[in-house]
Amino acid sequence: MMRSLYSGVAGLKTHQTKMDVIGNNIANVNTVGFKSSQVLFKDVLYQTTQSATGATNNSGGTNAKQIGLGTGVATVSVSQTSGSAQSTNNPYDLMINGSSFFIVNRSGTNYFTKVGAFKTDDAGNLVTGNGDLVMGWQVDPEDPTQIKRDQVTALRPEQEQNQTASPEMTSKMYMKGNIASVDPRLQTAEGVVTTVPIYDNLGYAYTVKYKITQDVTDPSLYNVAIDSIKDSNNEDILAAGYQAKLDVTTIKFDPDTGNFVGVGGSAGVNTTGLTITPTGDKGNVFQDHSSNDPTQWINSIEVDFSNLTMYSTKGGECDVETVRGGLDMTGAGRRVGSLTDVSIDTQGKIYGVYDNGVTKLLGQVAVANFINPAGLEAIGDSLYKETQASGEFDGIGKDIASTGEKITQGVVEMSNVDLSQEFTEMIVTQRGFQANSRIITVSDTLIEELVNLKR
Repeated sequence: MMRSLYSGVAGLKTHQTKMDVIGNNIANVNTVGFKSSQVLFKDVLYQTTQSATGATNNSGGTNAKQIGLGTGVATVSVSQTSGSAQSTNNPYDLMINGSSFFIVNRSGTNYFTKVGAFKTDDAGNLVTGNGDLVMGWQVDPEDPTQIKRDQVTALRPEQEQNQTASPEMTSKMYMKGNIASVDPRLQTAEGVVTTVPIYDNLGYAYTVKYKITQDVTDPSLYNVAIDSIKDSNNEDILAAGYQAKLDVTTIKFDPDTGNFVGVGGSAGVNTTGLTITPTGDKGNVFQDHSSNDPTQWINSIEVDFSNLTMYSTKGGECDVETVRGGLDMTGAGRRVGSLTDVSIDTQGKIYGVYDNGVTKLLGQVAVANFINPAGLEAIGDSLYKETQASGEFDGIGKDIASTGEKITQGVVEMSNVDLSQEFTEMIVTQRGFQANSRIITVSDTLIEELVNLKR
């Protein structure tokens, strides 16, 4: 009889534990990244009053006689199903579509979380709401277009060096349009004027002014000269310490077809070089330093004339335009850019978007995978730590693309708590608790009857 009392007590304890878990699930129904838990029961030690026996020549076998002593908690398991996505439009809010975890570092120790609600601090670090550093991989210093995947380190997408994009000197330009030989301006000293903006290697802007005139001896030849190069203050640098030179100053057309022939009268030669150099001790800012090898630095700007024609046009006026950059869409140059936005792709690669048109790789968010994610130990603040049951973290992490999963920018993962399921479990738990309390009540009544036998 005493056994039934203890069985009832064991049942009350286990159902109370289950109710505690249900209560925690419901309390976190709106907690970002929360994973619900479920309680499983098990029966406990049995008291064997008679052991099982086998059959003999004179009698048959008998089964064991065992009396259970109640129930206990077998496990509290964590559901790893994904919660729904909630849009936030914060560029640093991320959601993993899969079972992987973000890696964050607190006081030198790596932990793991499903909560991708990140932000940047005053030093440009990517951090959680609690200030934990978000870990990932850095850009390869030898190739800024690639990621170097080694030990995870703190991501710093908005650190000082990422606030700007380096300028680039203009290294190419081309002329396009039509030169009308009957345009009277071609026979004057002023000529037909065309201008183009360029940048030096410090990102300062200038305007190059060309003038085109017809050769007095050969009407199929046209002379191209640099009239001025003015800075942003509208001052001509050719009168203030710089000189400019075109390697070839003439362009030739076929007088019968009007098609472009070449520069300098050479058929098939489409380009010439514009060289701008200081006349004094000024630094040569018009030198392309994109190569790390000084012997490969480019000292001239390539000018392409192959898109020009010499056709007769209505009105007889030239229509010539000079475009910064080459026909292959490279070499346009740019000013210094300021960071205006951040983009994170499905692989977790972080790109800085700058107002000078540059997009620069800033790092990559790494993720962690575990053989048994349910074996991770929750430590609060939506963080988990590895255990022997979960498997170990190797310190490097994984590229999420290698796991077949992806990262979504601008959303966070909500709780995966199913309220309908939790309320149903609550009803079942309540009835189970009531039934176990009835065991104690009835057992108490039986003991009372036994005590009353003496009266």
